[in-house]
Amino acid sequence: MIAAQAALETKMLLRNGEQLLLTVIIPTLLLVLFSAVDIVDTGTGASVDFLAPGILALAVMSTAFTGQAIATGFERRYGVLKRLAASPLPRWGLMTAKTLSVLVTEVLQIALLTLIAFALGWSPHGNPAAVLLLLLLGTAAFSGLGLLMAGTLKAEATLAAANLVFLLLLVGGGVIVPLNRFPDAAQSVLGLLPISALSDGLRDVLQHGAGTPWGDLGVLAVWAVAGLAAAGRFFRWE
Repeated sequence: MIAAQAALETKMLLRNGEQLLLTVIIPTLLLVLFSAVDIVDTGTGASVDFLAPGILALAVMSTAFTGQAIATGFERRYGVLKRLAASPLPRWGLMTAKTLSVLVTEVLQIALLTLIAFALGWSPHGNPAAVLLLLLLGTAAFSGLGLLMAGTLKAEATLAAANLVFLLLLVGGGVIVPLNRFPDAAQSVLGLLPISALSDGLRDVLQHGAGTPWGDLGVLAVWAVAGLAAAGRFFRWE
């Protein structure tokens, strides 16, 4: 039942034009545009070496947070969640299926973006296990926040808030603009955001060949535990 629901969730997500825009088209365009055109000072080295890890982090956020929040919010509004909760599939099974759907979509995103980055001249370094751990913790953190938003706000408010947060974190989360371009006071706050921790952690490993970025992993772990706990406590099914 969980596998069937996960397959259905994945098909619905990939068929949705707005979700496809957020999860595939926007990250791809940003990667190609900012790698080809010297708009933002990304420091020494090829621009794609700085941008690719940030775009991978953006892809995770777009699927696990923005896309999931919007889709789940409207499912809740139209009574889909209420009906599914009364089916033989238990509630925990539904959430597991949604999580699997997010992971499948992220695998497709990351594979596509990685191929494009390689075509643009990307040369990553570092430990693949550390990258995987960052991506999994980032997914957990953003999933918790997305479900919390979808389960507490009205669908229209979720749509507006999720897109607004996406834009704000795109600009201020170290995805395209390095955090050191912001004032010192702002850097200390922005560095605690999950998108900043994920993009910086991926950049440390893939661009600079660092080991396990425990500080960034710690930030993501705190967000993951807090977000999932709050979602489990306050999520309303109708």
